[in-house]
Amino acid sequence: MSLPATTRAVPRLRWNWDFGALLGEVDGSRLLQLLTALAAGGALGVAARTAGMSYRSAWGLLRDCEQALGVSMVVMERGRGTRLTEFGAALVELDAAARHALDEVHAPWQRRLEALLAPVVRVAPERLRLAASHDLALADWVEHGRRIRFELFWRGSEEALAELGRDECEMAGFHVPESWTGAQLASWLGRWLDPARHVCLPVMRRSQGLIVARGNPHRVRTLADVPRRGLRLVNRQRGSGTRSLIDQLLAANGLKPESIAGYHHEEFTHEAVAATIAAGQADVGFGIEAAAARYDLGFVPLVSERYGFAMPNAIAASPEGKAFLARLQGNTFRQRLLAMPGYQPLAVRAPGAWAEFLA
Repeated sequence: MSLPATTRAVPRLRWNWDFGALLGEVDGSRLLQLLTALAAGGALGVAARTAGMSYRSAWGLLRDCEQALGVSMVVMERGRGTRLTEFGAALVELDAAARHALDEVHAPWQRRLEALLAPVVRVAPERLRLAASHDLALADWVEHGRRIRFELFWRGSEEALAELGRDECEMAGFHVPESWTGAQLASWLGRWLDPARHVCLPVMRRSQGLIVARGNPHRVRTLADVPRRGLRLVNRQRGSGTRSLIDQLLAANGLKPESIAGYHHEEFTHEAVAATIAAGQADVGFGIEAAAARYDLGFVPLVSERYGFAMPNAIAASPEGKAFLARLQGNTFRQRLLAMPGYQPLAVRAPGAWAEFLA
């Protein structure tokens, strides 16, 4: 007997923390979603929307959980947004590590389920799941409204691509230096993706470099100036594309991580790096020009890079995927890029082979 093909999202194995009596009636999974969103940006309102709740609900959730556990999870500073405490950051890191480990256990069962349903189901998720390296232009676009149904999760570039390779999201946002060759890009993407199955689309060019105090009082010109002048660095988290770029620049300059004060001081976003320098907690960091401008800081450009998206062929050809990309390539997003320092929109085209990402 043949079954009629239907269009729906394939069921997925999922798990959540059960805090039991520790949090009473509070949903622990919602708390982790909010804390993870806060780790990616300093605004509670933005994090609340990313986690699918109102500002009031988010504030109440944090208050109830902090009272139940007797420990602070966030710190709110006037003009600086909201940041995680050491406890809050540790909770987010633990959650990410646990999910990664369990995803590997779930993967073979998920593949068996998808194979079983393949003859009768065309995968078309109600909401596109987008795992993306943090970007200010993309974050602002999301914050100020969009008419496409999707869920955005901030991840490092490598983490986002790994999730796409495991079919845990429909699109991955990532960035690479424009100086890379096609062979370098193919080798890097090939760690997670299949060139026969996945296509890429570059969307924008942006400038990355050293974020320093206003006026660049230490006269920083290269990353080598940081240890030479005894300056404090604020780093990006492991798994992010920017962290990989920092490590490559250190190696190119013959510098060892242990020679850099603050190398192990990690932040999750460009904006968090800029905020750390603006607060005087570090002298230099690596990030995009727009983040430096937002906090009225100095900027030393070092690298031009391309930011774009990878996705399966099936998603690129689906009505859902086409609608998302059309909005992202539309005039509203283009004008937002042109208004932000260090950004440049790229020519509108269709997703294609990996080699075309740098063309």
